[in-house]
Amino acid sequence: MKSNPKFFSIHDLQRLGTEGWDGVRNYRARNFMRDDMQVGDKVFFYHSSAKPSGVAGIMTVSKAGYPDPTQFHPEYRHYDPIATEDEPRWYMVDVTFEQAFIEVLPLLELKFLPALEDSLLLRKGCQQLTVIPLEPKHWHAIIEMSDHMDLL
Repeated sequence: MKSNPKFFSIHDLQRLGTEGWDGVRNYRARNFMRDDMQVGDKVFFYHSSAKPSGVAGIMTVSKAGYPDPTQFHPEYRHYDPIATEDEPRWYMVDVTFEQAFIEVLPLLELKFLPALEDSLLLRKGCQQLTVIPLEPKHWHAIIEMSDHMDLL
């Protein structure tokens, strides 16, 4: 799951403990959160639009998909005038902090991991999604990279 650290970072989540992942306004990303993410799922926290952009840590889904309340209220920047409480358009999950990596695992280095060649993280057109599912082999490759970074 991606966030610009200027707005919300792994360290913000660490300070808060648990937070709702609101404001996702892409149907494909919404569908991943609404339909696929379950309580207990481990998730990478990815810092986007950062220097460097990359995986900053790990969080856990602590509440499965539910309607994002920011879509209903005009005072929120993620307000959607078409959404109604009877027919919500946007969903969110709650996430709980697990671990911040000592260093961000840069996207430029992730691109060289053979195990990630077929991941949505590296596929053109999918890189802009704020929520991207990974297969177990992708997860393990990133964890292994983080273990090596911790040793440096």
